[in-house]
Amino acid sequence: MAVPYPIEPMLAIPGEIPSDSGAYALEVKWDGIRALAYVDGGVRVTGRHGADFTSRYPEISAAMAPLAGRRAVVDGEVVAFDPEGRPSFGRLQRRMHVADPAGAHLLGRLPVSYLPFDLLHLDGHTLLDLPYLDRRALLDSLGLGAPPYLPCEPAVLEATRRQGLEGVVAKRLDSPYRPGRRAEWWIKVKNLRTAEVVVGGWRPGKGRRAGGVGSLLLGVYAGASPAEFLFVGHVGTGFTDAMLGDVLRLIEPLEIGQSPFSDGLPREISRNARWVRPDVVGEVAFSMWTRDGRLRNPVWRGVRADKIPAEVRREELR
Repeated sequence: MAVPYPIEPMLAIPGEIPSDSGAYALEVKWDGIRALAYVDGGVRVTGRHGADFTSRYPEISAAMAPLAGRRAVVDGEVVAFDPEGRPSFGRLQRRMHVADPAGAHLLGRLPVSYLPFDLLHLDGHTLLDLPYLDRRALLDSLGLGAPPYLPCEPAVLEATRRQGLEGVVAKRLDSPYRPGRRAEWWIKVKNLRTAEVVVGGWRPGKGRRAGGVGSLLLGVYAGASPAEFLFVGHVGTGFTDAMLGDVLRLIEPLEIGQSPFSDGLPREISRNARWVRPDVVGEVAFSMWTRDGRLRNPVWRGVRADKIPAEVRREELR
């Protein structure tokens, strides 16, 4: 049986630590991007939506060396660690848009790691219907360095908070793997509130930001087809100079003549705004959603090239 290709990854729902904790295990939620590795003579790598990541992250092919001579599909996360050993989404950002990291001399300066957490296929056998615990046992037997799963206890979440990690994913021990499905068997519990957003415009900067981006105007989609594109706020903090330059290069070619938002923007926000086609997805950290559906205290975290704009919705409403 040939290795199936491609497979859409299974997704988690947002929530809290389950009350029936004995039925679940916890995995650390790494601040990276999803990638599946297909091993069948060589190694191919795809992102969440099937984009080819093989040349972009050659470290994944190297990490699959223990599977030489075998056929497998592995699910995991691409993570960039800072010099102190903490996951850094900012460092990963600098690799996400580079098709040839070796040619750009980034492999030594900005290496990434591949952290496997599931096994979907092995040596001609599909594992999708096996319980999570059995799939993990097989994965752990392969010598790929998969991070351990942990007891489902609040103390584990607290430990990740103290270490500055994103959170945990609670996975039901008897759960099968359902490609492309956001299933209640997997629950992501975050220490930091983050949201995916789509850039619908920007306001020019002043002072040291003159000539560039001062703030981005953000939206999410709501409702059935055709979905409404709703304004959720603007963000002007969290950017490095490099991030500002990268964002401007992405959105300048997308400029359009009128607002893409379905609802009206406050006059003080829309004044001098430059509108863009909503094709660029980003991520922000924030303190809360306001009653009128706006992000409070958003801080830019980076572009999410692995996300599709039409799928960006208020997570609490899923």
